[in-house]
Amino acid sequence: MTQQTIDSAPPVTEDAQEPARALPMCECGTPPAAYVAEPEAASTPAPDAPRRRAPHKVFARWFARLPLWARVAAGVALWALVYHYWLPLATWLFQDVLRLGDGRFAAALEFFVYDTVKVLMLLTIVVFGVGMVRSFFSPQRTRALLHGRREATGNVMAASLGIVTPFCSCSAVPLFIGFVEAGIPLGVTFSFLIAAPMVNEVALVLLYGLFGWAVATLYLVTGLVIAMVAGWVIGRLKMERFIEGWVRAIRMGDAEDAQALDWNERVAYAWQAVKDIVGKVWPYVVAGIAVGAAIHGYVPADALAGIMGADSWWSVPAAVVLGVPMYSNAAGIIPIVQALLEKGAALGTVLAFMMAVIALSLPETIILRKVLKWPLIFTFLGVVAVGIMFVGFLFNAVL
Repeated sequence: MTQQTIDSAPPVTEDAQEPARALPMCECGTPPAAYVAEPEAASTPAPDAPRRRAPHKVFARWFARLPLWARVAAGVALWALVYHYWLPLATWLFQDVLRLGDGRFAAALEFFVYDTVKVLMLLTIVVFGVGMVRSFFSPQRTRALLHGRREATGNVMAASLGIVTPFCSCSAVPLFIGFVEAGIPLGVTFSFLIAAPMVNEVALVLLYGLFGWAVATLYLVTGLVIAMVAGWVIGRLKMERFIEGWVRAIRMGDAEDAQALDWNERVAYAWQAVKDIVGKVWPYVVAGIAVGAAIHGYVPADALAGIMGADSWWSVPAAVVLGVPMYSNAAGIIPIVQALLEKGAALGTVLAFMMAVIALSLPETIILRKVLKWPLIFTFLGVVAVGIMFVGFLFNAVL
């Protein structure tokens, strides 16, 4: 082959197709159809051959075909089974399998793992249940229930509605604006604003799961009393002039009931609430449990007993002042509360700290400034702080 022949040859490119594979031909020159169809037939399963599916997909499809009540009941039963046996399983894992011993690190790690799973499970079932309740109580319907009520009756109803409408201290502010615009008395709106973040179902169920009914009931009663009394006091002070003018200029129309939902839609709404709320809250839960685990494993009991004990009169005001700059929800602060109580801190002091963190947060104050003027904000903070300190001193004196 000469150099001229090589130069005149077409260049080889990546897109050049491979030469077609020669097919055997019969003597008449017709390509055998059976041979051509064979590769395609081999790549396509026979119609009668059963398709193999992943086990989890088969189970998911079977579970989806069950009636709604059966799926909900099965989920609740599975949750109860895991929750009931989680303590012995965690103890077996750390004591018999990992053999970590009784050191400080082992105690902190066991506390962290056990409480993380337990609190997240409690949070999931609680948010799902409250999601079902909230499907009956839209913000418009809540406003309609409070509109036109007498102030004393409205304080009680607003504080009670705060239990079943679990807004955090920041997300309750938009509904607060709707209350003011709807003509609901100012003291009634503050009763809801205090009760919604502080006395909610998450706090109550977690307190019950960690400390029992006695502490949970005390927290419920005192939280409601603080919300009702603080709202009543603010209402008696007649401070409507300290509401920003643009709030009253809003025209949101009459409150209308939300569109009626069937049970499938209510369950879907509750499950979506679980994914939204737990998905946003779990980092705070883990962070709170990590702090609680460090306190549980490394902080000496005598240290906290001396600082936050019942004998220190200044411990309650200090706990309230310390809690105001913080921002957390009930799920994030309760593990810290548990660790503080285990180390000898007084119940009244710890509850005062918890209420201050949940109900008097700095982010809430910043958001309220867009709605209220400073004299009303300081009055709100002062009245609620005095009520929280009263509860702390009362519990320390009685218990």
